[in-house]
Amino acid sequence: MRAILFDCDSTLSTIEGIDVLAEQAGVVDQVVPLTNAAMEGRLKLEEAYAARLDLIKPDASTIDAVGRQYIETRVEGAAEAIAALGALGWQVHVVSGGIRQAVLAIARFLGVPDERVHAVDLRFDANGHYAGFDPESPLARSGGKAEIVRRVGAGAERVVMVGDGITDLEAAEAGALVIGFGGVVRREIVASRAPHFIDQADLREVVRLLATPEELARVESLLR
Repeated sequence: MRAILFDCDSTLSTIEGIDVLAEQAGVVDQVVPLTNAAMEGRLKLEEAYAARLDLIKPDASTIDAVGRQYIETRVEGAAEAIAALGALGWQVHVVSGGIRQAVLAIARFLGVPDERVHAVDLRFDANGHYAGFDPESPLARSGGKAEIVRRVGAGAERVVMVGDGITDLEAAEAGALVIGFGGVVRREIVASRAPHFIDQADLREVVRLLATPEELARVESLLR
């Protein structure tokens, strides 16, 4: 079995869901610097996570809207790349420090089963108001993606992580080949440290990087 894990924000989608929520809540000036600092390694993810959600306090209907926006802003070639990888026998996962309820929307749209979606569950009260997040989720802290990669990759012959941020680089600690994706946001720390880096805003480049010439010929029609 070969497994490949895609980040969601700024990888499968052109948006950062948490920043969209912050804009809607009127706290974007406070939240965006926290997001950037976490993605660039200047702030531990666990330090930023609770602080951002406490500022935003998103409700359930807002999260649903972000899920729809993820789909509308999907990166070019996302559906084609995932279809081609599946046809070649890769087990496709989505792993994100984002909100699971929203990430599920784009994962389902792209044909990724719910059990292969790894993100942070939010909690809501009976009226749909924000009531916290799952504090046990490894994806709400630094090193979480490496933990998920270890689980997914147990027994796999090859594991690949595709993403734009420093948290995606952590997957290498668990034995994954990291492909940095700069098609939406180019982060120099990722470009310099990832063994492979894609600048094009097209996820079909992932397939072209990983597949043999024979495999590419088999899925050529899916990549059009």
